[in-house]
Formats: sequence, C-alpha cells, structure tokens
Amino acid sequence: MIAPKVMILSMFSDEADVWYNIAEFNVLARNISVPGLSPLYPQVHCTKDGSICQLTVGEGEINAASSIAALVHSPLTCLTHTYFLLAGIAGVNPKVATIGSVTFARYAVQVGLQYEIDAREIPANFSTGYFPQDTTAPGQFPTTLYGTEVFEMNEALRQLAFAAAKKAKLVDSPDAQQMRMQYAASPIFAPPNEVGPSVVLCDTATSDTFWSGALLGEAFENTTKVFTNGAGVYCTTQQEDNATLTALLRGALSMLVDFSRIIVMRSASDFDRPPPGQSAVDQLLGPAPGFEPAILNLHVAGVEVVNMIVDAWPSTFKDGIEPTNYVGDVFGSLGGDPEFVPASAS
Repeated sequence: MIAPKVMILSMFSDEADVWYNIAEFNVLARNISVPGLSPLYPQVHCTKDGSICQLTVGEGEINAASSIAALVHSPLTCLTHTYFLLAGIAGVNPKVATIGSVTFARYAVQVGLQYEIDAREIPANFSTGYFPQDTTAPGQFPTTLYGTEVFEMNEALRQLAFAAAKKAKLVDSPDAQQMRMQYAASPIFAPPNEVGPSVVLCDTATSDTFWSGALLGEAFENTTKVFTNGAGVYCTTQQEDNATLTALLRGALSMLVDFSRIIVMRSASDFDRPPPGQSAVDQLLGPAPGFEPAILNLHVAGVEVVNMIVDAWPSTFKDGIEPTNYVGDVFGSLGGDPEFVPASAS
C-alpha cells in the first residue's frame, strides 16, 4: 500500500513527462498498477520511499473523475494525509495573466454546467447564449444545483503554495514574448502582458468544450463572478479540475481524503481570446508558443511546492494546514457554510 505525502496529478503525457527523470526526486522508482485507472495511464508512479507519487488521469471530465475515483477507493492506496497537487496547463484570460504564468486557484467553477443556446438563436436582450440552469437569463445564480458548480480550496494552503512557487525562476521563450507583445499593445490586456510570466492568484473554469474568443471569455468571466457571488477571478480554462475535485470530495465524505489538502495549479499555455485584429478561429488554430514554457513551468514552480511539503512535513504539513475559509462544494457537504451561495439558493 502507498501512502504518499504528495500526489501530483497530470492530465496527459506532456504534463506528466516533466516529472520524470528530474534531479529533485525519482517518481519512476516504483510503478504501481491500480485497477480502474485510464487504459493509457494504468500506473501510479512513486519515489522509492513512497513519499511523492504522480498519476496521469487522462484528459476531460469523465477521465479525470473515473481515474481519481479508482485511485481513492483502491485498497492499494491510503490517501488520508496526502496533499494533492493538480498540475496542468490551461488557457488564460489575458486581462489577468499571460502565457507561461503559473496560477493558483481558490475557486474552481464548472462553467459548462449551464443552459446553452446556439449563437445564431440568442435573444436580442441576451449578452450570451450561456445562462445558469433553472434561470431565465444570463447573470442569475442557478436555482437548481448539481453540487459540482463551484469548489473552494483551502486559502491558507494556497498562500503557502503561492509563496513557494514565487521562488522559482519561470521559463520563457522568444516566441512567447513575441505573442505576448500583441496583447500588451491593447490597454485592456496590457498590464499582465507587459512583463514575462509570473505566479498569480486567480481562479479556474472547467468545461469539456475548448472555447476561444472574447465573447465567450467575457461570458465565462461573468459566470465565474455569478457562481462565486462576486469573489472569483476567472483567469484559466481547463477540462478536468471540477471533475477531479468532485471525486476527491466524494473520497473526503468517505474519510479517505482530506479535502483541505488540495492545491489547484495551472500554467498558462495559450490565450482564451485573440489579440486586437485577429479572429477567434485564427487564434484558436494558430501557433501556441506558450505551450512549451507552460509545460516546463509546471515542474519549475511545482517542484518548489512539492519540496516545501516534504521538507517541512513533521513541523508544518503532517497534521494539515488549518483552513481560514470555507472549504468544499456548493452544498456544504463537508460542513461549514459556502458563502458564495446566495441565501435564496440555499
């Protein structure tokens, strides 16, 4: 049985590869096959002493939820004291951060869990074709909740991870710099794009749909604000986090996981909307010079977080980091009051 201090979660092979054959630790020393994992990634990889492990869950919400459920409920794992580092790349909102940056989320919002009307049939008084379920227009909090709309992370732990990652010297590239300049020329996008990649505190949006364009970006900025009662700051887009967090929360309800030991880290590989003068489809299908720096920065920043936890395990992390905020889902399943849910929706 493995009982790691840290479990690194990757979504696909490029994200996983940056953790293999590195100087800091060897997660290929032990390879444990766990029934129920993705057929493409059937093993958990661990250091010889089992203190650090890495799993590739597979891309998309279904793969992520299924792999994590199998991991959590396997008799081969004991994860009650494990810290989970969700470490993947993402699209980025150029108003908040830039390609190559590393972000840490307090809120993960499932923006795809809404009504959708095709853009060609949107009512004239609607700002977008997306609006929350059981509502009548965009901007309203959903009156029917599935439970996966929003997860809130342990803010005290997020701040520790943020401080550790800021010690890293992030990777950049000339091609990424050149693309960044196209955004820096716009007053809307200038501040985060006038400098190189940085470590940023901002939130993440989950949807299996890989979207692009200013209108959808603005729609999901609004969704993030609505679903978090104005507290969330949308900056990254990805396909797995709310699914991963759902499976971990179910594990926490079964006393198999400590939900306050989760860190959501996403590095920015591409922009979620085009720069001035370019179409959304050209931006979506064009080159992605931020991909390589984003992949490399998962390791560069993430290893600082992993080492922080392992090195200070006896003194700081073994007994957990006490949350100073609500931690959990929209239902308050783990106890406490999710302040981002309006009283009228409770």
